[in-house]
Amino acid sequence: MKPHRLTLTNHLVINYDLHRKLNMYQPRRATEQEILDFHAADYIDFLKRVTPDNAQSFTKLFQRFNVGDDCPIFDGMYDFCATYAGATIEASRKLINEDTDIAVNWSGGLHHAKKSEASGFCYVNDIVLGILNLLRYFPRILYIDIDIHHGDGVQEAFYTTDRVMTVSFHKYNGEFFPGTGDMKEIGSGLGKYFSVNVPLRDGIDDDSYIWLFKQVMQQVIDTFQPSAIVLQCGADSLGCDRLGVFNLSIEAHGECVRFIKSFRIPLLVLGGGGYTVRNVARCWTYETSILVDTELSNDLPPNAYIEFFAPDYQLHPHLSGKLENQNDKRYLQQVKQAVFEQLRYLQGAPSIQMQEIPPDILGYLEEGDEERRHGQEDSQAGRDSKDMGGRVEKEGEWYDAEDDQDREREQDGFGDVNIAD
Repeated sequence: MKPHRLTLTNHLVINYDLHRKLNMYQPRRATEQEILDFHAADYIDFLKRVTPDNAQSFTKLFQRFNVGDDCPIFDGMYDFCATYAGATIEASRKLINEDTDIAVNWSGGLHHAKKSEASGFCYVNDIVLGILNLLRYFPRILYIDIDIHHGDGVQEAFYTTDRVMTVSFHKYNGEFFPGTGDMKEIGSGLGKYFSVNVPLRDGIDDDSYIWLFKQVMQQVIDTFQPSAIVLQCGADSLGCDRLGVFNLSIEAHGECVRFIKSFRIPLLVLGGGGYTVRNVARCWTYETSILVDTELSNDLPPNAYIEFFAPDYQLHPHLSGKLENQNDKRYLQQVKQAVFEQLRYLQGAPSIQMQEIPPDILGYLEEGDEERRHGQEDSQAGRDSKDMGGRVEKEGEWYDAEDDQDREREQDGFGDVNIAD
């Protein structure tokens, strides 16, 4: 989850000239109050105060807040969280203000964080914060997750509401992290049937994944009729990922993005997992090109990090066929039918007038107009940035010295929000 992934992605985007088709913003950090819209105050206070130097004095809280091996303490941890969360919140504002139809924050998508604890390298759940913001204006939000890991933190946050439908495509066997995502997890209360889980086995290939994804998502969108969509594009579902067990190519991963874009519904696109850094950068660059309707050469353009992409220097390396596909046609049909059966219980899209709002999202309906005003504050800045080549460059952003190649200098470009007109 290192920000170096964003550095490589930004350099590919810039050198493919994709930034000229984007409005690029450097968002402010999320305020503490914005983060507290979802997270518990004692947990956020812990994140703000703990550092590697004083960690010993907080050891009694480690288990309570689930920090440790998968969620280590590091310098600037809270600033890191506030930066990527602020980017997602600002991206949601662009959609609310109708400044764009598609907003992108590749630094976001940290879907495991819970209200009161960290999980799976995720400390603050920017996705939940972004969706809460969107609910101020949009009646129904569809969340889609194509990370190899179940989107448990987002599902849990909206498990009891019918205003957010969560759909997660992930590996599931009861043991693979985070251990959730069974098809039986369908929501509760008003949210019953609004949590959709698509459990997959090892080695799923392009054709199988794309077929199932399109079948399920067409039915979900036809039934739920979302007003806006949030798409988490975790790249650990690619073949050859260090933590992944799928056989997906970058083209197949991107085809999911292309399909959702085709519905022409306001769309917030976020990053997520991905642990083979060079392939994450390739994937998100390719998906940026899809969002701005631009074809890219398979030959990577010259850039400061070109040696990270050796030996092929291609946008689309061969990633498929490394594992046996354990998802046979019979299994895929069973999963599809189970999802369709669940959707039948919805009997159409819910009416917002009949909706009881869960406690965690009280007040978001009344604040829609105010949020639209907030979204106008930096609209002109974005237009100005496009006149300058589509980007806002901060001091020291593109650090190109040799010591940046050691994979440790990972600050430049982090948290930028790309708005695709």
